Amino acid sequence: MKYNVTVVGAGYVGLSLAILLAKDYNVVLLDIIQDKVDMINNKISPIKDEYIEDYLKNKPLSLKATLNTEEAYKNANFVVIATPTDYDPETNSFNTTNVEEVIFTASKRCPDATIIIKSTIPIGFVKRMREKYGISNLLFSPEFLREGKALYDCLYPSRIIVGVDKDDSDKVKADAEMFGNMLKFSAEKDHTPVIITGIDEAEAIKLFANTYLAGRVSFFNELDTYAAVNGLCAKDIIEGISLDPRIGEGYNNPSFGYGGYCLPKDTKQLLSNYGDIPQNMIKAIVDSNSTRKNFIVNEILKKAKNNLFPAIGFYRLAMKAGSDNSRSSAIKDIIDSVHALGSYSIVLYEPGIKEDTYLGCSVVNDLEKFKNGCELIIANRIDKDIQDVKDKVYTRDIYSID
Repeated sequence: MKYNVTVVGAGYVGLSLAILLAKDYNVVLLDIIQDKVDMINNKISPIKDEYIEDYLKNKPLSLKATLNTEEAYKNANFVVIATPTDYDPETNSFNTTNVEEVIFTASKRCPDATIIIKSTIPIGFVKRMREKYGISNLLFSPEFLREGKALYDCLYPSRIIVGVDKDDSDKVKADAEMFGNMLKFSAEKDHTPVIITGIDEAEAIKLFANTYLAGRVSFFNELDTYAAVNGLCAKDIIEGISLDPRIGEGYNNPSFGYGGYCLPKDTKQLLSNYGDIPQNMIKAIVDSNSTRKNFIVNEILKKAKNNLFPAIGFYRLAMKAGSDNSRSSAIKDIIDSVHALGSYSIVLYEPGIKEDTYLGCSVVNDLEKFKNGCELIIANRIDKDIQDVKDKVYTRDIYSID
C-alpha cells in the first residue's frame, strides 16, 4: 500500500525523512516559511547537505511542500512531527510548545492517522501527551542524524527504533511496526534492525545516546587540554589510545566544545530528567563543555595579549564541515567571552551572514581580505581555504575532520 505521510517541519530531520519516504510513499511536507516551501517544490535544498541536494534535484520523489494545514493533513495515514525543541533554562526542560501544537492539530484534523514524534523530547513526554489529549495513536521514534549528513543517515541507518506502549491496541502496535518497516524499506541499507521498545525507553535511548557522544567529545577535549598545558602532543596520545578496538576512532578530534542541534540541549535535558536520582557523570559532561570553552577563551586572550594582535578573526561559525548549521555553536560562546574579557577588534568570516555586523563582530566575507587583515585567526575546524595561513591560526583541530 502506498501510504500518505505528512511530515511537519522542514529542518534537517523533517526534510531528510520526507525525502526518504517520498521515494516509496506519498509525502506532504508542512512548514511555515514560504521561501523554504518554494525552494523544496523547485527541487532546491534550503539546507546544506550533499545527499538532500542530490535527491531533490535528481531523484523521482512523490513530495510536495506546503504552508496549507488542511492540504497537509488531508488523507494522512501517518503524521511525522519533526518540529524543533530547545532547552529552556528557566523551566529546566525542553520547550515542547511546537510539538504540542502539532499533536493537537493532527489529532483533530486526522484522528485516524498514527502520529509519530521525531523531535527530541523529555522522557515521559508521549505518555503525558496521550493523557492530556485523550489519544492513544501517538508514538515516538528517535532519530540519529548528523548535521550535513542527515539524509545519508536516513538512507543508511544503524538502527530504527519505534516506541509503543505494551497496553496499546493491536492497531497501534501494528502501525508502530509498519512505520519502522516503512523507514527500513525506503533505506538503501539492507538488514537494518527495527527495534520496537516501550515509549519511555525509546525517549531514553535518544537522550542517553547523545549524552554518551557528548561525553566522548568531552573526554578527548579534556585530554587535549591536558596535552596543551603540559606541552605534550595530543595527536600521539589520541592515536595511541584510539587504536584500541574497545575505544575506536570516532568522536576523537579535539574541538572548542560540543555544539549543534542536539548535544547541548539533550545532555541538559537528560540531566534534568535525573532529578533526585543519584548521578555524577551526566552533570560532569554538561560542566565539562563549559570548562573547555573557558580554557579556549583564556588561550585566545593570552595569545592576543602577548602578541598585541590588532585584530582577531573568527573563521566560520558552523560546527561541522559540510554543514551550514551554527546553532548552539561553541564558537559563539567563545566570541561572547572574548568580547566581554578583552577590548579587541573582532572580525568574522561566515559567508552565510549577509549583515555587516554579527555578534558584535565586523563581518568580512572577502576571504583574502579576512586572512590578510587578521594576525590571529580562530578556527574550530581547519579546511583548505585557510591552510595557506595556518601559521597564524589558533585551533585544536588535529585531523581536519568533524
